Amino acid sequence: MVEFRMPKLGESIAEATVISWLKNVGDYIAAEETLLEVATDKVDSEVPSPVSGIIKEIRFQKNDVVPVGTVMALIDASEGESQSQSSVSSLPADQGRSQSQVAEPSSPYASAAPSSVAQLRQGGTTFLSPLIISIAQKENLSIEELQLIPGSGADGRLQKSDVYQYLKNRKYPVQSKPVVQSPPTSSYPKPKINFTEGKDYIIEMDRMRKMIADHMVYSKQTSPHVTSYLEVDVTDLVAWRNTHKEAFQAKTGQKLTFTPLFVEAVAKAIQAYPLINVAVEDTKIYVRKDINIGMATALPTGNLIVPVVRNADTKDLAALASDVNQLAESARTNTLKPEQIQGSTFTISNVGTFGSLMGTPIINQPEVAILAFGIIKKRPEVITTAKGDEIAIRSMMFLSLSFDHRVVDGFLGGSFLRKVGDYLEQFDTNTTY
Repeated sequence: MVEFRMPKLGESIAEATVISWLKNVGDYIAAEETLLEVATDKVDSEVPSPVSGIIKEIRFQKNDVVPVGTVMALIDASEGESQSQSSVSSLPADQGRSQSQVAEPSSPYASAAPSSVAQLRQGGTTFLSPLIISIAQKENLSIEELQLIPGSGADGRLQKSDVYQYLKNRKYPVQSKPVVQSPPTSSYPKPKINFTEGKDYIIEMDRMRKMIADHMVYSKQTSPHVTSYLEVDVTDLVAWRNTHKEAFQAKTGQKLTFTPLFVEAVAKAIQAYPLINVAVEDTKIYVRKDINIGMATALPTGNLIVPVVRNADTKDLAALASDVNQLAESARTNTLKPEQIQGSTFTISNVGTFGSLMGTPIINQPEVAILAFGIIKKRPEVITTAKGDEIAIRSMMFLSLSFDHRVVDGFLGGSFLRKVGDYLEQFDTNTTY
């Protein structure tokens, strides 16, 4: 008998939600055949079986949240085959039992996780995910104190945003019986939604939309957002792209959109202002050496995801175009891998693709800034020539940079934004590929 465990789906992934099982108890499954689909707060993934055999038991159902390493199912594998195909995520049942019997909790948190992840708040207890436990240990939060924090997740699950919000209002030194301050009540009554039966209808948020909502609210509560705007003349850039896009595709095999040109300009500007490429935690500022540009991408469902162009500063235009096109296609077909949406250090959003003149983007935590590119529009502008001021038709675009005012002041934010604009306006029309 082989224990099928929730595999590690990424460097920072501690748990995943079961979307659906593709096999039932009693079914035969071949090694490497997809057994179930799971979702993290980043991406959906198919999880294959490590062995061939008959499924004897399934321990979690749809929508259950399962920590990495938890036994999810038992598979009766043929003798010898299970040993040859067992992986790190699958251990013999006897071995797993012996380890659990011998292991002693190393801290009070080790015994906090119940055997069933579906356990909810009952009798003053709640399921504590590995991520919550890690935060609690770092911040010296007791289990009892954690249990007093209101959870905003599904069925009252405690999320990291709940813990961070609590820590912001936490009083020191910690009392033996911590008291959670209730948020101030507003005298303004909650607006009533008028619903007409048979005419209006209700749409439930899907799992990804709920996570996006949580992330956006957490970002606004965490970072004091400031947005700066800049209008740039991208006439030369547009002309170069229109002239070379066919030759570029013929030579490189890649379509030349504006996105890789934007990524290139941002990567260069970050090199000039590295303190925009940071993350902040409490009073610590983590300066990132790698320049990994996340690009906010709309999915066919209307939801949003942020695939990452890694080490953008080390790649030429052809390589950037290849990365951008591949990531965009994977997003459209829902085939992104967990590692393709992790590790961004700065994010861009091309709101111009939706026809928006400009935007006020929300920071992608734990980053400290996000840059939106508006629509490129032709309009008459006054320009200075050798003959003096003239009116000419120019391609104009707005840039809007939202930044975390805790660590990015107006000088840094404005200087970085101006540098991006300079690279776009002064684009080298002799660029080769």
